[in-house]
Amino acid sequence: MPAYEVIVVGGGPVGVALAVELGLRGISCALIERHKSPQRIPKGQNLTQRTLEHFYFWGIADELRARRLLPPGYPIGGVTAYGDLMSPYWFSQAGRGAVQPYYYQPNERLPQYLTEEVLRERLRDIPNVTTYFGWTAESVQQNTDGVRVTITETAGPGREETSYEWGGFIDASEPSKTEGANKRILEAAYIVGADGARSMVREQSGIGREGPDWDQRMVLAVFRSRELHEGLKRFPELTTYRVLRPELQGYWQFFGRVDVGESWFFHAPVPQSATVDSYDFHGLLQEAAGFKFHCTLDHVGFWDLRIMVANTYRQGRAFIVGDACHSHPPYGGFGLNSGLEDAVNLGWKLAAVLRGWGSERLLDSYTEERRPIFVETGEAMIKGGIEKDRDFLERHSPNRDREDFERAWQELGEMSNQRQQSYEPHYEGSSVVLGPPGAACSVHGSHSFAAQVGHHLAPQALSSGRNTFEELGGGYTLLAFDANEDSIKAFEHAAETVHAPLKVVRDSFEGDRRKYESPLVLVRPDQYVAWIGDASLPDAKGIFRKVTGLG
Repeated sequence: MPAYEVIVVGGGPVGVALAVELGLRGISCALIERHKSPQRIPKGQNLTQRTLEHFYFWGIADELRARRLLPPGYPIGGVTAYGDLMSPYWFSQAGRGAVQPYYYQPNERLPQYLTEEVLRERLRDIPNVTTYFGWTAESVQQNTDGVRVTITETAGPGREETSYEWGGFIDASEPSKTEGANKRILEAAYIVGADGARSMVREQSGIGREGPDWDQRMVLAVFRSRELHEGLKRFPELTTYRVLRPELQGYWQFFGRVDVGESWFFHAPVPQSATVDSYDFHGLLQEAAGFKFHCTLDHVGFWDLRIMVANTYRQGRAFIVGDACHSHPPYGGFGLNSGLEDAVNLGWKLAAVLRGWGSERLLDSYTEERRPIFVETGEAMIKGGIEKDRDFLERHSPNRDREDFERAWQELGEMSNQRQQSYEPHYEGSSVVLGPPGAACSVHGSHSFAAQVGHHLAPQALSSGRNTFEELGGGYTLLAFDANEDSIKAFEHAAETVHAPLKVVRDSFEGDRRKYESPLVLVRPDQYVAWIGDASLPDAKGIFRKVTGLG
């Protein structure tokens, strides 16, 4: 028998989150990560309400919030300005605050390395996860029975990364290794690559990828400046500042706060020839801000503006998550949040199969559900956003027709807020939910309190004073509001037949629970709705065979 059930290659936030998800479900895991400590680059800062729900179920939402660098209650949102940040033309975006009532946790903002620290600390309390920090996975082999991974202990910390394929790091040089370094071979039933944009697991599993490439070099600068903080007090207190310049053809210059008062990061297009020593990055920062200020540069790196999506997220016993699946510009905060959703979606399905109540079809539904979400995210939200901004800048200018520009600028602000609020990933078309005929998995939906098959469940108060999210189980949960006992017993028997975990939450169909619009709601382990029904006796056995992928 293999020593582990799952090997996770890559211990960034997505890989560690997957190990936490699997470990809490009783799955034995090995986690391999070449860096012994998180890399202190302040990317991946914006964590959505949905992501914070994951931290709640992992039992570390409060610990995560305690690590934030922003003051409690500091507004999370952005400003977009025309030309530079001193322009008279700007509008603000309040982030995703408008969708807060549809989620159980408020959103959060903190540097990714702090998120990683919280996740790593959670691992210490999960005995069935073995960590190999300071080890590198060199090769993977699989057969019909399992996988074998060769790992090598890293001799030193390596040099600081200065090059990226967003959002995964690419080393400017590999960490040094000693001759005859310590090697081990690990075996497991499955392997998951959470090892970044240049994933070894993806490449050695023969999974291809494709996507648009703008052939544009971008810079990431991390710096400190109190003068910039003071100079931006003309705006409401917010966390990001985006500049649209006509000559940049829709590509952003983008400031983001790390804390309040001093620390920042900055993204912008630069010439292909730009290097750390040959380019005036301080001048670029001042150009985007629209005024001169002193700053101390702490880090300068580069990345290429492209979107790459894997053709499949599974090949046999190998799976990929996060940046190994999808790399893209850091526009809209989709990267880390999408990766964590990958980890949760795959985690409960692997656990289901390893514990005998899920099928191969359930594992296949991981690609079926998650890949269309990012394909549309990249196409509609990222690529589409660049094209819309480019089109706006080509069509409208205050120097040509000020009245036309001001009207179009107002419309651009309204449209930007609408696009954020209409982003609602769902799995209506999944083969393991009982969705409407002809439906598809998509990011285009609408937030609703009504329970919709394939959609995220909205929180509601129970008559006990607790919330539905406080009562959801780790397996399937049946919300039964004034439901007859025959229907409930049918579900309990069906779950026993396929050995699936089921928790029943009984309550009256009154008050806020009426907003669900269905007295029977079957909720998946990832808080998505698998089936809804009324008072009639359901085919519970058929429903459970469907949602577990058994047929």
